[in-house]
Amino acid sequence: MRTALTLLFLLALAAMPGALLPQLSLNAAKVDEYVAQRGWWGQLLLKLGFFEVYATPWFAAIYLLLFTSLVGCLLPRTWEYFKQMRAKPVLTPRNLSRMPHHAELVLDVTPEEAVGRAKKALRGWRMETGDGTVSAERGYLRETGNLVFHFALLGLLVSFALGKMFSYEGQVIVQADGGQFCNGGIFNYDQFRPGLQVDGTDLTPFCVEIGKFSAEYLDNGQPVGFQADVKYQSGEDLAANNWRPYTLQVNHPLRTAGDRLYLLGHGYTPTFTVTFPNGEKRTQGIQWLPTDQLTLASEGATKFDPPGVTDSEARRKGQIAVTGLLAPTPLLHGNILNSKFPAVNNPMVAVDVYRGDLGVDDGRGQSIFSIDQKMVDQGRLQKVARKNLALGEEVVLDDGTKVRFDSVSDWVSLQVSHDPTQGYVLVFAILIILGLGVSLTVKRRRVWVRATPQEDGRTLVEVGGLARTDQAGYGEEFTRLARAVLNEEKS
Repeated sequence: MRTALTLLFLLALAAMPGALLPQLSLNAAKVDEYVAQRGWWGQLLLKLGFFEVYATPWFAAIYLLLFTSLVGCLLPRTWEYFKQMRAKPVLTPRNLSRMPHHAELVLDVTPEEAVGRAKKALRGWRMETGDGTVSAERGYLRETGNLVFHFALLGLLVSFALGKMFSYEGQVIVQADGGQFCNGGIFNYDQFRPGLQVDGTDLTPFCVEIGKFSAEYLDNGQPVGFQADVKYQSGEDLAANNWRPYTLQVNHPLRTAGDRLYLLGHGYTPTFTVTFPNGEKRTQGIQWLPTDQLTLASEGATKFDPPGVTDSEARRKGQIAVTGLLAPTPLLHGNILNSKFPAVNNPMVAVDVYRGDLGVDDGRGQSIFSIDQKMVDQGRLQKVARKNLALGEEVVLDDGTKVRFDSVSDWVSLQVSHDPTQGYVLVFAILIILGLGVSLTVKRRRVWVRATPQEDGRTLVEVGGLARTDQAGYGEEFTRLARAVLNEEKS
């Protein structure tokens, strides 16, 4: 038990960095910022795994040792408890006056009547009667609650372990006003974290369509709430193409097909139209990433291929990227654009337009939020224009290409969480609370009664009591039992 308590304390201590420090699984950008600000100290914490606490070997070691210790503690205690439940109450001691609680009285009754009165007063107790004696014991539920608490804790640990094996979690950005997402495979996600036994080929099928998105802010820009009107289908609805409505809010997930769909946040998608020298147009909107969570000033890159060009070399030389800053509510300091509020009020963009080889055809993955800086450094991608644009405004490049800022729309960030053990975790958590409550409120106590005949024909009735654990609160109960047995008669 001492070992288990020590390990439980170490587990709580080891979990503290997970609550106090940013974690890679939740916000990798915050971790990078934290490490950069703290130099060698941040690098040391990164190497020791303090930014991914729950996946480190040292956390798993404490977890497994606690599991082993609990098993080693519970097995002998359970066997001992089983033997105690079958055992008879302890025989009446010779000298009851030495008990912490004691009362005696000489009564005008026979020993048999005194024993009968004691049995009546102790109804509901576990009793064993002898020759003029009664032994009674109560409070076995205390140990029951204790065992329930520890077995539930063991079950909780097992559930968490199984959850890590068979659960998965993924994030995806979906455009509002008609954007759809289907849980058909890991390639539909922007980020995906599978459990140890999840390979991504057998995900729970469901689809969701994002309708109108709305956000409410305080005057200082702090968000009050996000809400997205969605439609979803799962199970038989997929085959029947039947959509069900739901209002998705932060901390109010959609639960369907055993998965939970969370609304994490939102951002903006600027839409640009590029008119090429031959008159052909390309319109595209790609989500930009908020760099300031308070004002939702966002940065990104919207990339275009020239139309009608079949030669790959010529096509790569004519690719266009529109990069820069989107300000939902613009704030200008000269020509420097920033945002002063997260809602869309006459939005503007400060754009840098690049032309050349974007490097999207070299077989390597590339962020949708930025261009490949190596292509710029090599001179294969060149900046050809810079300008602040309001809605409807355009910038004209040196070859006559026009880039127009058309509109701003919302995107939402969704998280899909699948954990088949969450029901078991809830049950074990409730059992932990119930077991702990029972073990703290119920007390083990014993009562003995001895009836000894006297020479004058009367009977000396002695009552002794002992609380096996804490005696607090037992005095009143013993006094009440003693009065019932002795019947408050005078000698």
